Amino acid sequence: MAKMEHFEIPVDDITRAQAFYTAVLGYQYEPWGDEMGMLRQPEGEGVNGDLHLRGATPHPTVVFTVDKIEDTLAAALASGGEQVGAIEPMGETARYVYLKDSEGNIIGLYDEISAA
Repeated sequence: MAKMEHFEIPVDDITRAQAFYTAVLGYQYEPWGDEMGMLRQPEGEGVNGDLHLRGATPHPTVVFTVDKIEDTLAAALASGGEQVGAIEPMGETARYVYLKDSEGNIIGLYDEISAA
């Protein structure tokens, strides 16, 4: 079963976007360098997300945690979806991939794997 993991919001100006989301929605901002950072709510209060410079995914994206990316991709392809790019590692114990749904929306998939 999938669960919503986080959201991703592409921006043109990190400083301006950070100011907007902290003032308007009350998120706390944690920079991760010059090109991205996390929007965090108080612990247990909701879903966190990130701001990143606009790139391959030009629109906001919802990312779901799944048990195994390959199984979810197979179901998506059988249901009219399309894989967008390769499955990419996130450190040694996690992976992600983007997927186009049956309506043309881009979503993200995330899973955790055992360290080799």
